[in-house]
Amino acid sequence: MSNGPIVGERRLPFEATSYRLDAGPVLYIVGFLLILFAIAMLVPMTADLVTGNSDWIAFAMSALFTLFIGGALAITCYQPRIVLTLRQTFVLTTASWFGIAAVSALPFFFSDLDLNIAESYFEAMSGLTTTGGTTIVGLDGAPAGILLWRSLLQWLGGVGIIVMGIAILPFLKIGGMQLFHSESSDRSDKVVPSISGLALNIGILYLALTAACFALLRFWGMGAFDAINHAMTSVSTAGFSTKDASIGYWSDPGIQWTITLFMLAGALPFVRYVSFMRGDYRSLWRDAQVRHFLIFVLLVWGGMALWLEAQGQYPLWEALRHAAFSTTSMITTTGFATEDYALWGSACYLVFYTLMFVGGCTGSTTGGIKFLRFDIMWLALKNQLVRLYSPHQVRRWEYNDRAVSNDVVLSVVTFFFVFVGFYLVFSVILGMLGLDFITAITGAATALANVGLGMGDFIGPAGNFASLPDSAKWVLAFAMLMGRLEFFTVLVLLTPGFWKK
Repeated sequence: MSNGPIVGERRLPFEATSYRLDAGPVLYIVGFLLILFAIAMLVPMTADLVTGNSDWIAFAMSALFTLFIGGALAITCYQPRIVLTLRQTFVLTTASWFGIAAVSALPFFFSDLDLNIAESYFEAMSGLTTTGGTTIVGLDGAPAGILLWRSLLQWLGGVGIIVMGIAILPFLKIGGMQLFHSESSDRSDKVVPSISGLALNIGILYLALTAACFALLRFWGMGAFDAINHAMTSVSTAGFSTKDASIGYWSDPGIQWTITLFMLAGALPFVRYVSFMRGDYRSLWRDAQVRHFLIFVLLVWGGMALWLEAQGQYPLWEALRHAAFSTTSMITTTGFATEDYALWGSACYLVFYTLMFVGGCTGSTTGGIKFLRFDIMWLALKNQLVRLYSPHQVRRWEYNDRAVSNDVVLSVVTFFFVFVGFYLVFSVILGMLGLDFITAITGAATALANVGLGMGDFIGPAGNFASLPDSAKWVLAFAMLMGRLEFFTVLVLLTPGFWKK
């Protein structure tokens, strides 16, 4: 009998001998999550009540419906002790994201924004997956409740992504995540011994980072409502803003540097923060992916700043600020914008297109391929080169002073292959739906990598996804979920053998 995750325990037995899917535990947990989101809807409802906006009715109706569905599932499927099989864990991971996105779309659909079903679901999925692409035009005059709900979805989705990346995906051995499990959950790392304790510590830390970001944004002069929204969407590396011009609405350098700092903070593995807070002060820098990620970011900052200054775009210090903000927003898959980088020249355009795929560290709120996988692929490349000139040499593959098995390398290479494959497939599908070449290839990239910011006249820094056909919005929403769940979680459900003995 192998081990696997559960809620509230360090591990949950995976019953490999069970061939029939018992949906009870899955539906109970989904129902419990729906109840939590019904309660969360009361926050934007209160904001609309305070500001005198009639959209509070939309949130009230959505909350009641969600509470009814969630309560019915939780009551009828209640079990005193939840034991998840491997099969149930895969189903739960996908079903919960689909279900939560569906009920989260209700306030958008019932609001006065006049969004249709496709636009509402796109907006909800973009929020929960921390993608950041939007179909709403006129954010500056949008109701306070809707703006707060968008930010809250991204904030809740961000912490959910961290917990999923630490507590579930490593056990499912998806894309090399099992290596992250051995790093983050080993008792020798002096992290808390149980997953429930780790999740609690991460939640507290996540809240503290959000509060710190809010305080600094207020210090630099941002209004309280805008500050709380951007604090939530910066730490979650999500990218929803309260303004059509995004962060470009505020010209204060302090605001832009603050958001840059917290985008970087959200891109680092949260389990390392926990180790740091518990006295292991070298935990962050000792992690190879953190070192390589930060070095890469600094090199990109410097290179882009020197290029902008040499091209006469800005003075050096201003060029560094714009380069740091824009490249960090793209690398961390946040999607904030201060400037239209399309105006910086074709070279910068290609750099930003490349950065869309990078992502932050494993165990963070970011999307993309992530640095852990790049490190493993680089390690595989080095070892393959050694084998060419020294075929009889026996080498032990190590990462962070731990052995790397062939299973991990195969998992990473397979993930990369699947990522590229789905990128090509979604690009072709979007092109068939009538999107131009630039919009199709960057739209697929921004959805799969959960960036939220594409290129071109429609979905670039100066546009949004509102003008795209509804069919494209449905495709992009599904692509966001595929990218966020690391592909295999969804793909395995489409495999006939998964449902057979």
